[in-house]
Amino acid sequence: MRWCSRCVLPDTRPGIVLDDAGVCTACRTHAARPQVDWGDRARRFAALCDEVRGSGPGYDVLIPVSGGKDSHWQVLTCLEHGLRPLCVTWRPPGRTALGRRNLENLIALGVDHMDVSIAPDVERRFTLAAMERFGTPGLPMHMAIFNIPLNLAVRLSIPLVVWGENSATEYGSEDGRHMGVRLTSGWLERYGVMHGTTAADWVGERGLTARELTPYTGPEPDALEASGVRAVFLGWFFPWDPQRMRDVAQAHGFTPREGGAATGLYDYADVDDAFISVHHWLKWYKFGFTRTFDNLSLEIRIGRITRGDAVTSIRQRGDDTPRADIAAMSEFLGISTARFYDMAERFRNPDVWQWDGERWWIPDFLVPQWEWT
Repeated sequence: MRWCSRCVLPDTRPGIVLDDAGVCTACRTHAARPQVDWGDRARRFAALCDEVRGSGPGYDVLIPVSGGKDSHWQVLTCLEHGLRPLCVTWRPPGRTALGRRNLENLIALGVDHMDVSIAPDVERRFTLAAMERFGTPGLPMHMAIFNIPLNLAVRLSIPLVVWGENSATEYGSEDGRHMGVRLTSGWLERYGVMHGTTAADWVGERGLTARELTPYTGPEPDALEASGVRAVFLGWFFPWDPQRMRDVAQAHGFTPREGGAATGLYDYADVDDAFISVHHWLKWYKFGFTRTFDNLSLEIRIGRITRGDAVTSIRQRGDDTPRADIAAMSEFLGISTARFYDMAERFRNPDVWQWDGERWWIPDFLVPQWEWT
């Protein structure tokens, strides 16, 4: 493993490449932000809103939402531009009470809303199959949150879909692709956390049928415009800062999590789903870092902390395995926690980890004298 000389991300993170100076693509991309004409991009979004406003039979824009701080900011931005939104949520099987309250608060901002639930047995089998094949229990979640909104936009003739940040822009791209304004098939394949699969690739796994996988089956993103739908990233038009989103959301009734973050650094992110921490934690086995490293790296780029501060924070936090959430997900999947850990172990990356006869450890780890458990 090699670590970025500016932030605390390793080159094992998918999409990250270190240049000759040891700086990662995410840091290089973020450093170029001051050169972006954000005023021009804001005017482009206003022009797009003028174009779609009133052009559909009912709604001007469809906004995929979870109820989190980003969702609040997306909705408020669209409302401020005079758009009539339909908000759509894939209901996570591990929805938290806080997530439900925040979603209700978002709806109270003045929007129509659909909460889409998938049959629990289908989600259970699909999630278990994704964990077995890729060690990625969040794969069905991502397949649902991308395809359900796009299907509805096409069927209801909604001319615009507004997503949040573009992760290709946030973390960089070695060839510059997928960093534009539109969600494309190539972006989904690279950044959609679906391992390049579609719903059709899961037919037969744990008895799943094509009919059961209907909620996960969507239109081809590259063909959307032919049907009159444009899907764009709001983060292309406006600079993305999680604390700025938090401040705007809180001013309109959003509530962070009491007692600290469920996963990573922020107590105002990943608050709606008790299982999301498990999805993030598996990066530890696969790539040798966790959600905390992502969050701290962003704080370094924004300039709120130094790299030394971040390393100290990681050392102080120590092991952050979400044991309670792993137990809850295991119960949902109908398996023991021992079996879950056995499955996770299958995806421990031998190019990152070494076994010394008693324990696994990572050579040249970012934090010296880390306590390996």
